[in-house]
Amino acid sequence: MATCPECDAEIEVDEFDVDKGDQLSCPDCGSNLEVVGLSPIELDLAPEDEDDDDDDEDDLEDDDLDGDDDDEVEEDEDDKDGGFDE
Repeated sequence: MATCPECDAEIEVDEFDVDKGDQLSCPDCGSNLEVVGLSPIELDLAPEDEDDDDDDEDDLEDDDLDGDDDDEVEEDEDDKDGGFDE
């Protein structure tokens, strides 16, 4: 058994199934945890990956590009009127 450092929940961890540095999540609070000790098993909050932050920024840039396509669709709808301005 190990204790979640975030919510103090007891987590059943088999010491033969984990290695130091392995990551798991708390079933109670969902925190990402890292195994920092094996005898006894100790858990700590896992460091957040900096790469994930970069991916989020890339996703935002992709969303901005998708927004440009919406403008083209609106222009096409204007052409359906026959192109005459009233």
